[in-house]
Amino acid sequence: MKMLLAPLAVLTLVALGAAALPARAENGGEQGEVRRERQAGNILSIRRIEQIVLPRMAGKQYLGPDYDAAAMAYRLKFIQDGKVYFVDVDARSGRIIGQTP
Repeated sequence: MKMLLAPLAVLTLVALGAAALPARAENGGEQGEVRRERQAGNILSIRRIEQIVLPRMAGKQYLGPDYDAAAMAYRLKFIQDGKVYFVDVDARSGRIIGQTP
């Protein structure tokens, strides 16, 4: 009987953990949102955005992108000499909408 309870307890914990996942994870999370918007033709791909921005950031190391679904904007992160730089890009047009510093 004890041998059956342990697997049952594990399955119960797994089921409870899965039920607690946010709805966003069920829909593919941030990557799922980007994929849907890209497939619908609403935004440019990150590769296209990188083609626009990376040449302008010569000498800085590219750390990667983030996507803000609400703003429909990408934020690309760079570093140079210990200083972090952000470039915000409109995901629909590829236009740079903000840059620090």
